[in-house]
Amino acid sequence: MSKITKIELVEFSFTVANSGPSEDGYDTIYTPDADGKSSSLAVRIETSDGIAGEYVGGVPLAVGQSAYLAKKIIGRNPFHRLDFYEEFKRGLRKYDKMGAGIIDIALWDWAGKRLDTSVATLLGASRRHLPAYASTYHGDPNGGLTTPQDYADFAQHCVRLGYGAFKMHGWTDGNVKREVDAILLLRDQVGPDIQLMLDPACQLRTLSDALRVGKACDEADFLWWEDPFRDGGISQSAQKILRERVRTPILVGEHMRGLESKADLAVSGASDFVRVNPNYDMGITGAMKTAHMAEALGMDIEVHGAGPAQRHCMAAIRNTNYYELALVGPKSGSSFPPIYACDYSDALESVGADGTFPVPSGVGIGVQYDWDLIRGNATNTIVFQ
Repeated sequence: MSKITKIELVEFSFTVANSGPSEDGYDTIYTPDADGKSSSLAVRIETSDGIAGEYVGGVPLAVGQSAYLAKKIIGRNPFHRLDFYEEFKRGLRKYDKMGAGIIDIALWDWAGKRLDTSVATLLGASRRHLPAYASTYHGDPNGGLTTPQDYADFAQHCVRLGYGAFKMHGWTDGNVKREVDAILLLRDQVGPDIQLMLDPACQLRTLSDALRVGKACDEADFLWWEDPFRDGGISQSAQKILRERVRTPILVGEHMRGLESKADLAVSGASDFVRVNPNYDMGITGAMKTAHMAEALGMDIEVHGAGPAQRHCMAAIRNTNYYELALVGPKSGSSFPPIYACDYSDALESVGADGTFPVPSGVGIGVQYDWDLIRGNATNTIVFQ
């Protein structure tokens, strides 16, 4: 029986060209000639049979949670992901559970390597290519995504690259008129055949603001809109009002963690689609549980964010539509750290001419990491053995 012998957690920093904080300090926007600092979390789980499960994609705010969980599975069987899932869910019941995902995904990577197959194959997937949408940075005052026309121009650029869908993250100041103008201009300039989405990311100030923006989404025939206003994307009563008064399907749940919370949201009628992220929602194990819940209810589920774990999950989910290539902009640098020692890429320009991204086919999650770069930029390293 294989046993977990060592777990290494590495928080590391990287530079994002032409980026800086938004006016409120909580989002990243285009900032010319500025090198913004960002960070991520990597994990490496070694076992007694000499195999290592690896993953990069954790959020630094979850480092404490990941470390709390990691030390509890030293000496245990790495195949016992469901046991770990249940333990982690209870152990983090007072917290948001975001520290669990990175460990679970690394264990799936380990299992694929141990069994000499890809995670997608372990999940029963046959799909090899995923249709994608380009998902923007927030608007900025610096000449990147500053005006509605900037969004329309960038959307047309993405369409020329091959994307069949485009999502706008609006401005962070809650300016309703500008948001509405951009929505209507996008549809006018990309035409009727491109799918459009909107994510204000809870920046609209009031329910009435959200209703005005939602009506514009109706007029422009948007596929969905997300987390419109300052309820934080978590109020079931508020989302029900929006569902009753706006035809455009609403997609909330990104800010709720775990299967049970998302099931309650879905059953209550507060969202048209379900949102999930393997990084945030207790790994591939938690994401697939949530996907099967949505399928049983007859609802689509949309996978949040980009990365190899997202691709493997999406490949194994019938009731999903688009891979989110986020975050991108016409002048901003890549929001992804340069961590791959293989040909895997989430660059805007790496989309296929048919508007799709491939599902990695190698063993495990199918990527090789540049551990020299990761460790060379480490700001915090924690080891258990």
